[in-house]
Amino acid sequence: MTESDPWDEVSYVISSRYRVETLRRLAEGPATPSLIADETELSIAHVSRALQELRDAGLVTLLVSEDRRKGRVYGITDPGLDVWTTIETENML
Repeated sequence: MTESDPWDEVSYVISSRYRVETLRRLAEGPATPSLIADETELSIAHVSRALQELRDAGLVTLLVSEDRRKGRVYGITDPGLDVWTTIETENML
């Protein structure tokens, strides 16, 4: 997240409840897509799409080898945590 446009990332996340719930869960700690789906009651397809979108935006990262197909663990990045903190602090949920 850059200082000049921190609200772009916030707006991007809050425009999708799937991105919000996925980022919320990852703010608690690393997780697999299936764990996120179970805990958020979202479909695995929605979680997978949200993870890819958040990863493309630099807000989450894959913590295991790119070659792994099963047991992929994702974590929140520092910019992702900044975005999540802003969302919570500004009561944007």
